[in-house]
Amino acid sequence: MAWFKRDNPPIGKGANPKVKVPEGLWSKCVSCNETILTKDIESNLNVCPKCNHHYRISARKRIELLLDAGTFTEFDAGLVSVDCLDFKDTKSYQSRIDAAVAKGGSKDAIICGSGQIDGTPVEISVFDFSFMGGSMGSVVGEKITRSIERALEKRTPVIIVSASGGARMQESILSLMQMAKTSAALAKLAEEGLPFVSILTDPTTGGVTASFAMLGDINMSEPKALIGFAGPRVIEQTIRQKLPEGFQRAEYLLDHGMVDVIVERSKMKAQLSSILKMLYRN
Repeated sequence: MAWFKRDNPPIGKGANPKVKVPEGLWSKCVSCNETILTKDIESNLNVCPKCNHHYRISARKRIELLLDAGTFTEFDAGLVSVDCLDFKDTKSYQSRIDAAVAKGGSKDAIICGSGQIDGTPVEISVFDFSFMGGSMGSVVGEKITRSIERALEKRTPVIIVSASGGARMQESILSLMQMAKTSAALAKLAEEGLPFVSILTDPTTGGVTASFAMLGDINMSEPKALIGFAGPRVIEQTIRQKLPEGFQRAEYLLDHGMVDVIVERSKMKAQLSSILKMLYRN
């Protein structure tokens, strides 16, 4: 009986090791399922170059994209939420606040300040969804109200970029009061003839949608953003009917008159600039 000996190692072993792909090099799009270089998505303003899916971005990045370089001045950055109700579910409210602050983004779910868009002065408030899902508590309502009051004092337009899961349940009625508080401040802005542009991004829901987010002189949205009050599942269970295709997406709201215009992220600043020049005379 003849015996044979393999001189070379099997394919994939020894002289032919597997190539290790660096972690995070590739990303699979959640919309079109295409595998794309992560850097290509990031360089495209966090928008999929294949299907135009708009990923969420940070509040700081949003400010950078919308405002003229070097013009942003932040206000009220030191305001922090307080667990005045001693609220606890699976963990205490205070521990949730501490964990959100420890992420290092901001001290609450919104960043507010002054800046310019193609030279036009504005007061801008941008939600930070990474902070407890962009939920609106007393601090968020106070910072937005102060931003509107600064606009009244300076006679400048107001821009609010929403990305929120709604009112913060850990503050109970105190968070719901922010709906009336911010809406009343915007009513004063309207009386003075100063423009308010609301930008709705994915997702904008709950008490934020039910108050200031839908009160803009112009309501703008990014493509396919989820916008609504209660979630689709809750609505279906309540009315016992199947909801239409695309219900609560920006395109559906545009067709039904609740959103004025849908703008891609790369064109948002130019569109804002054009709107402000039409609505605002300083």
